[in-house]
Amino acid sequence: MDGTSDSSDSSTSIVDGVRKRLMDDWQILQHVFNLVQQKQTTCVDPELWHQHKIVDFKQPNELKKLIDLTIKEREMHTLPQIEQICQQVIQYSVKTSHGRFHNQLFGQMDPFGLAGAWLTEALNGSSYTFEVAPVFSLIETEVISTVCRLIGYNHGDGIFAPGGSSSNMYGLVLARYKHVPSVKRTGMFGMRPLVLFTSEDSHYSLKKAAHWLGIGVDNCISVSTNDKGQLSLDDLESKIQEAKARGCDPFFINATAGTTVLGAFDDFEGIADVAERHGLWLHVDAAMGGSALLAHKNRSLLKGLERADSFAWNPHKTLGVPLQCSMFLTRESDLLSRCNSVEASYLFQQDKFYDISYDTGNKSVQCGRKIDAFKFWLMLKARGYGQYGHLVDHAIDMSRLLEQKLRERPDSFRLVLDKHEYSNVCFWYIPKSMRVASSEETADWWTRLYTVAPKIKEQMAYSGTLMVGYAPLSSRKLGNFFRMVLTCFPVVESDELDFVLDEIERLGELCEYQL
Repeated sequence: MDGTSDSSDSSTSIVDGVRKRLMDDWQILQHVFNLVQQKQTTCVDPELWHQHKIVDFKQPNELKKLIDLTIKEREMHTLPQIEQICQQVIQYSVKTSHGRFHNQLFGQMDPFGLAGAWLTEALNGSSYTFEVAPVFSLIETEVISTVCRLIGYNHGDGIFAPGGSSSNMYGLVLARYKHVPSVKRTGMFGMRPLVLFTSEDSHYSLKKAAHWLGIGVDNCISVSTNDKGQLSLDDLESKIQEAKARGCDPFFINATAGTTVLGAFDDFEGIADVAERHGLWLHVDAAMGGSALLAHKNRSLLKGLERADSFAWNPHKTLGVPLQCSMFLTRESDLLSRCNSVEASYLFQQDKFYDISYDTGNKSVQCGRKIDAFKFWLMLKARGYGQYGHLVDHAIDMSRLLEQKLRERPDSFRLVLDKHEYSNVCFWYIPKSMRVASSEETADWWTRLYTVAPKIKEQMAYSGTLMVGYAPLSSRKLGNFFRMVLTCFPVVESDELDFVLDEIERLGELCEYQL
């Protein structure tokens, strides 16, 4: 018999088999839903925080032995076997909604956000045209309009982007296009070097964006910061003048609302004055601190934001929107379209049977675009943005309380800043073996202290009782310290802060430190 015929018959049999089993395969959703509903999967219940680990940590080589990660050409598993695989993934994954997960700038999810994420995934739409995402297109437009109004942009525009780094890149692309419109067609050939300015404590995405856009990392100029971690206006002015003297072409200033480590907020009013004086675009990276936009007591952290030309915000950080949820907003009503739109007649036809102003995809650098607006919108419908404002204020209040608790344990802990601006709190733990008179805190003593946080972090991972991040801060020549970040969820109370400090002390005394 002809081998080609045998192969064709086999292929037909395989395809028919998939078709006949397909409705049965959809039953996996109920199995997975049941797994997610189990309390230990997310560990959101405070009653479980003592009982269940945040992570059952294994080294990479150990995990490879525990879970069969290989992918084969011919492989089949039954529904119970697939469910078992899912259970393994849950077992060895970090439970980021566990109330003692404080490792990143995000934390526990809002349940309404998770519900929205599930529905978004199930409907599997794409945010490029009203035709394929009618409700979601309107929702994205409404969320962007609402946030623009809260900022103070009377005729603003925006887009949901795949993360804060992308949102910051949108700001650079728009600023460059407005500064040199011809760059869209002819590129940057023969131009004076464009330069941008950002604080030494700002997010690394600005340097990556300078690289990706052909501006060059060397033309991303770092500006010094003051004692609070805020961009220095004097150094900014000086760096702009220096760049002009070198024959460069300044075009963009990035200000930060909530730096990654210290949570510092730059002086937006002062930076806006500098930007206006030199005709530069002002972008505010508020990926973390943008949630202060909703705050009642702490809205003043964003004073002057309305003067910025663009703004990036990640509601998936402080607010508890499931990852990822990132927005880019601009005061310019049509610049996104003029800058990013190209002809794509197969998708963005101009003779459609509905209002094509809701076909927002051509404003984006992406084609297919995940629907990230709905989960945020559903949260806002469930609670109203005013309620989230109170939760933001509460997270900041708890951070100030944590600072006070740290001051009350002066032998054991030391703050990096006496008072932080946002919900970050940075501090060192001093082991009993290193508690000496201040006169004995030599350079060698500090070098040893910088090894403490990583060692305790290792203990955290293996014990699974707590996760708090650590970081150095090169701008201040500081080595490793803990960075605790509080978010809207869980809604933390005072005794939980005591547990965090007690547990760091307990784990810290299990470590050995070099003399």
